[in-house]
Parts: sequence; structure tokens; C-alpha cells
Amino acid sequence: MFTSLLSIPLLASLLSITTQSHLVSAAPTSNSHWNQTLEARQGVNTGFPYGSEKVRGVNLGGWLLLEPFITPSIFDPLDGSIVDEYTFGQNQDRGAAEGRLRQHWDSWITRDDFYQIRAAGLNHVRLPIGYWAFVSADEAYPYITGSKEYLYRAISWARETGLKVIIDLHGAPGSQNGFDNSGQRGSANWGYNQGDVQRTKEIVEGISREFSDPQYYGVVTALAILNEPAGFTSSSYLATTRQFTIDAFYAARYPWASQGNNAKSGLLIIYSDAFQPSNYWNGVFNYPDATDVALDNHVYQVFSPAENQRSWGEHLTSACNSGGNLRASPNWPIVGEWSLAVYDCARWLNGRGIGARYDGSYPGSYYIGSCGEWNTGSGQGFSNEYKTFLRDYFDTQTQTWENNGQGWIYWSWKMENAAEWSYQAGLNGGWIPYNPTEHNGYKCS
Repeated sequence: MFTSLLSIPLLASLLSITTQSHLVSAAPTSNSHWNQTLEARQGVNTGFPYGSEKVRGVNLGGWLLLEPFITPSIFDPLDGSIVDEYTFGQNQDRGAAEGRLRQHWDSWITRDDFYQIRAAGLNHVRLPIGYWAFVSADEAYPYITGSKEYLYRAISWARETGLKVIIDLHGAPGSQNGFDNSGQRGSANWGYNQGDVQRTKEIVEGISREFSDPQYYGVVTALAILNEPAGFTSSSYLATTRQFTIDAFYAARYPWASQGNNAKSGLLIIYSDAFQPSNYWNGVFNYPDATDVALDNHVYQVFSPAENQRSWGEHLTSACNSGGNLRASPNWPIVGEWSLAVYDCARWLNGRGIGARYDGSYPGSYYIGSCGEWNTGSGQGFSNEYKTFLRDYFDTQTQTWENNGQGWIYWSWKMENAAEWSYQAGLNGGWIPYNPTEHNGYKCS
């Protein structure tokens, strides 16, 4: 374990607009204990009134960190050994890989997407990015560097459109979860390598130091310190994750401490629930300076056979019931990932070359039904009945996240071939409203 930064003096110097102590006025919400002491929870000027105004946003998934199920066309022509961004850089001609990545970065998300997102009534984008964007090419290898340039572009487009940016460290050295969304599919080695954990904390500190600069104030408002560390792996892995979360929070809150400056960052600091119930994190951030901190919950209902067997009504009920976990959070809860999928039929959702639980093609699963009807790509073949359900599911989930937490960020803005996962496809298909606060009803009692 690493020694946490609790010894850092708690008084922050008022050196810039991003480090001024600032209490945002907001009325406490009676149904949530994390709002009953609101003044104690707000200590920096983030540039967005977290705690009083709801987060409504989308992830820019599959852009600055490849995921095969988001953009299968990138992987289709490649050798079957290329299953993630790590092997994308390792198992093919380097020049070809760099050229294809650059083409993807230039086209997958553009300025127009930011205008579309803003026109849809959303206020945040969460931008997943790997650690290799913030290190040298030698340290990043076999990952290909260069994506940070596009992070800067995204920030400029957010400034132009009035959107807020959450920088989300989605991939850590060694892989924090073994999923392709970490950049490297296989084993979650991060939590068993203290050097990787320490390096991740240093990278978090560097990100916070750079984007706490006044030039980013009011645009980059939050930093998610690590996406989905695999706390389910073992008790020792979870303990490492817990200590890292504390250490990385203080590294992000006081990013100049190693330089002898105890000024506070003005960013909202977001930490992952690590696949644990929210109340697991009780007592972790009870310190006077642990303000402006949010717990990131990801709520999906497709990653087990039992969930794939649920009726549509049971999916609605489960969404309603998830509000209890949000209310139990010791910090502001934000549902940082969720979707409208009720089956895991999207191609390569579980990894390139891996099948689905719904049709029994996933290892260890069993047949529930055919994926043919639920794998229509664009959603143009969806029945009116299914579209009506998807709208009900959207309304139910968004209201649950807002009534019991601080808001939500959909996964993801766009997909090549997975309509229930695409906010853009939902807008075009009519099952997601252009005003996310307009609801047809609420299915929770």
C-alpha cells in the first residue's frame, strides 16, 4: 500500500480562480443524506454547481480509447489476435496502425457532434482516455500516442458549445480490470503491481495539475481518477483499490503538493465504486477537505444470464430499485455509465470474437433466445412496441438517477452497429427525447 496524502496541510492558498474556496448556494434535498450537509461538501469553485444542478451527459466512448464493439469496422480487416488498443499497436505494422488511428481520431467525434449533444439538451461529456495519452512514446509502447491533441480539440469544442468536460482516466498501466475498455484485455494486473498503482497516481496528479489551470476553468470541471477498477478480483485487490482511491483523490485535489504548493484544484473529483455497493465507501472521504467528490456508479442489466432473462417490465423494476444504492452513497452519486440495452446481443459487446449470453454463445452461458431480432444495428428494424419500451426505459432510468442521485452520463454518444447503446441513434429513432427532462411517465411506484 502507499501512504496517503493526509499529511498535506488542509489550507489551500487562494492563488487563482480555480483554487478559490467557493460555496455554491443550493437547497438540500431531503431524501439524500449526502445533501443534508451541503456546505461541508462544497469547497472549491468547479465551474458547475454540482450538488444543486443535475448532470445530464454522454460518454464519448470508442474515440480516444478503442473498443471493438463501438467501432467494429476498425477491427474487421485485422488479424484475430488484435482485440484491443494494446494489440492494435503491437500486432500489426506500426505505420499502418498510426495512420488508421489518426483517421479515426479525425472522424469519429467532431465539432458537429458537440453541437448535436448540446442541441439534445445535455450539459456534460465524459471523455474516456488511456494513460498512454499522458506519457512518453517509450513508456506508452505498444500503445500509440497522439490522442491528447484530440483531448485539447474536444475541450475547445466544449468551450464553444457550453458543454462541461469530465476527463475520465479509462485505462491504467497493467489494466485495472482486464477488459478491452481499459486498453488491454486479459488480466487485471494493475492492482497486483505497486509500481503501476503508483504510476497511475502520478498520472492523475499530472492531469489535475494541467487541467486545473485557469484557462480550463468552467470547461473542464471534473476528473474521474480511474474507470472501473476490478474490486471483485480479490480482497487484496479491493484493498489496493481503496487505498489508491484515497491517495489519488488527494493527489488530484492538491496536484502541486510535490512542488511545495498546497493550493487546491478546482475540479470535481470522481471515483469509481469498483463494483462494490455504495455503502462500501462509507467513511472513506469524511475528512474536512474531502469536498466536491462524487461516486461513479455504472448500472447495466445485460452482463449475466439472469439479467438477459428478465422481462421488459422486470428491467424497469430493477432500474427503479437501483435508486436505493444511489441513496446509500456517502458522496454525490452520479451514474456515469448506463444504456438502454436489455440483451447482450450487440456484436463484440463482450469482446472481439466473444459471443452473447442471450443466445448461449458466451462461454459458460446457456440459450435464452435468438439474438437475430435484437441485433439490428441501426435500430431501423425495431418494432413500435420495442421503441415504446425503450422510451419508457429511458424515462424510468433518467428519473431514477436524478431523483436519487446527481444525474447521469449515457454510454455512449454513438455506435457503428449497436442502437440501444447509442444516444445519437435513440434521438434519430425517437425513443430518446430531444429534451431529456420531458418524460412520458415514471414507472416506479
